[in-house]
Amino acid sequence: MDIPGYLRRLGLPELEHAAPSAAALRALHTAHVERVAYEVLEIWLGRPTTVDPLESAGRILGGRGGYCYHLNGAFSELLAALGYAVTRHVGGAQGRGEEPGITGNHLVLTVSGLPDETNPGGAWLADVGLGDGLHEPLPLVSGVYRQGPHEYGLRPSDMAPGGWRLDHDPSGSFIRMDFGMEPAVMADFAAKHEHLTTSPESGFVRVAVVQRRDARGIDSLRGLVLSRLGVGADRVTLDSARDYFAALADVFSLPLEDVSGREKEKLWGRLHAAHEAWLA
Repeated sequence: MDIPGYLRRLGLPELEHAAPSAAALRALHTAHVERVAYEVLEIWLGRPTTVDPLESAGRILGGRGGYCYHLNGAFSELLAALGYAVTRHVGGAQGRGEEPGITGNHLVLTVSGLPDETNPGGAWLADVGLGDGLHEPLPLVSGVYRQGPHEYGLRPSDMAPGGWRLDHDPSGSFIRMDFGMEPAVMADFAAKHEHLTTSPESGFVRVAVVQRRDARGIDSLRGLVLSRLGVGADRVTLDSARDYFAALADVFSLPLEDVSGREKEKLWGRLHAAHEAWLA
């Protein structure tokens, strides 16, 4: 993996030879969620992907993003290459009305060995793949944590002995996420990735989601509806292809330079048809 290129993408080239620290992890995490969009547009473009972290990192280096398997997979490779003690875990994110469970629909990362004054134990939940989730890593300690206008809870999981439950801010797109502490490998997510990217029942197949987190809130694009949660809250429907692709570039840093004009026309056609069906 091109470590210098990845760090340039995050605007942090100076961290290439820096010793692992809680402060550096925080900088890497916040830069990732601010600069690398959570997005499922490859599904809507008809481009199959895998959970291979190096493939995901290559797409990030090319100016794109991905969802949890891609973002946390690539981020874990970056952290490991920089000397961090990072571990992957199987998680389960649950929406409103869904039963809690470790379903494998989420890849979770923890990082250990980085004590600081806020977290003497030195273990952290580092998750850049939640879309409208964390801005900074959380101490892996029970408590309530506020990041900008959003509040998160962390407590022992009822579903995974020795594991953890993240309670999302009430304004978020899901209500909770559970994960166990057993180490996972990327192959553990392959079957679920196939379902999430191809099944008509998948939310990613039904709605083209793009999200970006910053210190003051969340930008979210669901279909053609662009909204801002937090400071500067707003909501608008993008009525033209020009406005849609401009929003991708300006709000989410997704100029789609790897997508041809013809592919963009087809993508807009699918998005517009889905929006019309939703309105009906």
